[in-house]
Amino acid sequence: MSEATDLGKLTGTYAIDPAHSRLGFVARHAMVTKVRGQFLDVDGEIRIDADDPANSTGTARMKTSSISTGQEQRDEHLRTADFFDIDNHPEIVFTSTCVRPQGGNTFTVTGDLTIKGTTKPVEFDLEHTGQAKDPFGEIRVGFEGGLQVNRKDWGLTWNAALETGGWLVSEKITVELDISAVKKA
Repeated sequence: MSEATDLGKLTGTYAIDPAHSRLGFVARHAMVTKVRGQFLDVDGEIRIDADDPANSTGTARMKTSSISTGQEQRDEHLRTADFFDIDNHPEIVFTSTCVRPQGGNTFTVTGDLTIKGTTKPVEFDLEHTGQAKDPFGEIRVGFEGGLQVNRKDWGLTWNAALETGGWLVSEKITVELDISAVKKA
């Protein structure tokens, strides 16, 4: 394996680098277009056991107040009780419960996703996209993945009917994960 894919060199504890990571989402708006957003204030920790990936763990936290879709009026609505209710639920948290190698650099990650006080299990594939020593001497790893969820499962039920049929906001939301993490130990 090349250095970029040598999983044996990955063992350690890493901190998610919020400046170089994106924990985002895509929702269909008015049944005709996609709106993308992300949480700008994220942190978390990944513990990798390259010898036994099943012993690897990860936690990610997103501050709900940091939601950004590029449109402030929409962002303010998403912060209200109609959606994330940031005053009562300041964080979204994912905690892994199982990591299973799928071959190559792909792993299936199972875990608990807590949004708006509701915790549900989710599962998604996560690809190890590489590792490198940056110009500051820090070891970095990258991961990409995604999953689709029904927002109503977490109490995000607000919607508005369209005159032409259908709904303003899709129930199905695609979650996108682009993670850069820095080795701490």
